[in-house]
Amino acid sequence: MAARIEPFILSGGSGNRLWPLSRAAHPKQLLPLAGSETMLQATVQRVSDPDRFDPPTIICNHDHRFVIAEQLRAISVEPRDIVLEPVARNTAPAAAVAALLAASRDPEALVLILPSDHHITDADAFLEIMDKAAGVAAEGALVALGIVPTGPETGYGYIKRGAAIAGIDGCHKVAQFVEKPDLAQAEGMLRAGGYEWNSGLFLFRADCLLDEMQRLAPDIVRADQGAIAAAQRDLSFTRLGPEAFAENPDISFDHAVMEKTDMAAVVSADMGWNDIGSWPALWELDQNSEDESHTVAHGDVLLEDVRNSYVRAEHRLVVAAGVTDLVIVETADAVLVADRDRARNVKDIVDRLHAAGRREAEQTPKVYRPWGYYEAMDHGDRFQVKRICVRPGQKLSMQKHHHRAEHWIVVEGTAKVTRDDETILLEENQSAFIPIGVWHRLENPGKIDLNLIEVQSGAYLGEDDIERREDQSDVEG
Repeated sequence: MAARIEPFILSGGSGNRLWPLSRAAHPKQLLPLAGSETMLQATVQRVSDPDRFDPPTIICNHDHRFVIAEQLRAISVEPRDIVLEPVARNTAPAAAVAALLAASRDPEALVLILPSDHHITDADAFLEIMDKAAGVAAEGALVALGIVPTGPETGYGYIKRGAAIAGIDGCHKVAQFVEKPDLAQAEGMLRAGGYEWNSGLFLFRADCLLDEMQRLAPDIVRADQGAIAAAQRDLSFTRLGPEAFAENPDISFDHAVMEKTDMAAVVSADMGWNDIGSWPALWELDQNSEDESHTVAHGDVLLEDVRNSYVRAEHRLVVAAGVTDLVIVETADAVLVADRDRARNVKDIVDRLHAAGRREAEQTPKVYRPWGYYEAMDHGDRFQVKRICVRPGQKLSMQKHHHRAEHWIVVEGTAKVTRDDETILLEENQSAFIPIGVWHRLENPGKIDLNLIEVQSGAYLGEDDIERREDQSDVEG
């Protein structure tokens, strides 16, 4: 086995292709799409072998930081760091950040770049491939993992294999990176042989990548060096310097480096890989060979004579009868019904929702905060109802509202409530009223989650109607 590997997990993306379950504020890697764990959690577990891997670093969007931290806590994983990108800039800047951070500890560190939204069924094969790729990368190659294709897929880029690398089975120089093809081109590449899907997983030595990026993309290295130099710690997160990081071009690692370098190698990987890029892809992944209807159902679903369909219920009973080739997905605030093939293009629907200014394009009803989360339950003229969960020992900021009053009813746990100069303790089935203009704070002094119902009433109920006395990130909300 080669030297230990530093995993850097990229958790970005807008979540458009699996709407309405996946949204920009809660994209697919944060969802349990292919098992009980979320895709991010499964990715972290995949690189948990302490003999092979150092603790992971997550590179993610600022808006996802709290839910990512919570998901890691739920599986008892302590990351090396959670690095926050101030603006979205594709994968090349993230790869350079990973190399710079790893090189600051060990210039010859092996860096693994892996997306957080891929599904891999054969964990043992993944580890064997990592060992092989690490040996190649330690010699100075920039290694891409190429997936052995199972069909003429048009949703992936391809890698054309070049000359074999002596002494390492299944490892070749890269002859060419190919953009996502049309169907005829994809079928031609499969007939010709020697092509693999580009998985987006890369392994390299930190110093080797930085030397190559200094030659091919020096502006990215320069911007990321400035962003790291200006980085600040915030709770358990590292915030990259926003001005410097924004100077990065919006470019993928493939385009910036791998398509131009002569140091690229590809290791063939047959490990049950799928990027679950659409509802039809998830339907194909979940197929049960013994089910003659070829229909996949999740949640509280009742089906009658339904074939070749994917039906998912998240919050209520979904009934379907006498339909074929459909995708039906129900969430708390939206329902998708689409022809299964047309569901590949659900991003076009999301674009229309964005253009119309619809909240459903971006946000889910549940919003995470450093102290826990809140979830919208009901709303109407001059009122809004939320469920609030505050983790043990956590608290919200001291705040007041100018246009709304709030009524808190404790459902579970103990609440410490501050109203101006008064402090009270509430237990289950007790409540407190917060008038307009009163300074107030909510805390959980107990050992279990505090769950309460908040009823807001007033002329304006927007989240921006808030004045904080202590506007600190550790009490945001």
